[in-house]
Amino acid sequence: MMGTLKVKILKALKNKKINVFFLFLLMSFGVLILLKLSKTYVNTITFQVTKINVPEAHVVFDDHQKTLRVGIKAQGFSLLKYYFNKPKINIDFSHNITKTDSLYTWNKNTAYLDILSQFDKSVEVVNINPDTLHFKYDVNAIKKVPIMLNAKVNYAIGYDILDTFILSPDSIKIIGPKVLISEIDFIETDTLKLQDVKDNIKSTISLKLPTDEQEIKFSSKETHVVATVTKFTEGKLKIPVKVINVPENINLKYYPKKINVSYYTSLSNYNSIKASDFEIVCDFSEVSKNQMFLIPRLTRQPKVLRHVKINHDQIEYIITE
Repeated sequence: MMGTLKVKILKALKNKKINVFFLFLLMSFGVLILLKLSKTYVNTITFQVTKINVPEAHVVFDDHQKTLRVGIKAQGFSLLKYYFNKPKINIDFSHNITKTDSLYTWNKNTAYLDILSQFDKSVEVVNINPDTLHFKYDVNAIKKVPIMLNAKVNYAIGYDILDTFILSPDSIKIIGPKVLISEIDFIETDTLKLQDVKDNIKSTISLKLPTDEQEIKFSSKETHVVATVTKFTEGKLKIPVKVINVPENINLKYYPKKINVSYYTSLSNYNSIKASDFEIVCDFSEVSKNQMFLIPRLTRQPKVLRHVKINHDQIEYIITE
């Protein structure tokens, strides 16, 4: 059945009379469109307002996108372009606009020629609505805020970051209305995700900038992240215990005199770590009644160490005469 229908259609297409008919039909349709487009129409078209030449000292912000409804009289050919793209119209803030302490006011009577100059001579502007537009503005302010790095980095076994992440830039300038930028105290980065890291880190990462505040400008949209990654190893040293705030009339004996401290450090720093770099202190004034032990606290250690741990939680003591 389908095969028979296909054969009939192919035969019909090969028929010259039918081909001529379709050709004339297409030509007639084209002529009809040309006749329609050559006629003059009056249509109201909505234009999005684009702000130009706003003074640098000010920033203009809106509760919503401003629009102008413009009545246009023109041939269909001239009107056609407005239906294929979102039409826009410029409002120039350098002239033909009034300013108060908090508002710019645009009026069609004073700025009519500015609007008219943006249309072809073949287009007649019949009317413009609304008559007046108000734009809120504020004085531009500049604020410098730090960049906060978000990082999820897993290092290979035996490796770690040597010092810290270095950001360049480590802060950015924010330019915008005081009322808006006063609420921004820092800018976060996208999350830096790395696995099984054993080499130095060099990466560029985007900043999480507010997308709903178009009036705010930022000095940078990204930052460069670098860090030195090296081999690490575990170390252990015996550190003397020091007891402070013991009354003069008390003879105190305690044990152990030295306790182990374990730590994690880079291979390059391992041989430079000494017992004298640490200090462990027990404060006798913190001992409560009937408490027969002291609490050791690490009060000094090298900054290059990681995961420093005292291997004793308590120091036993006795008071002798």
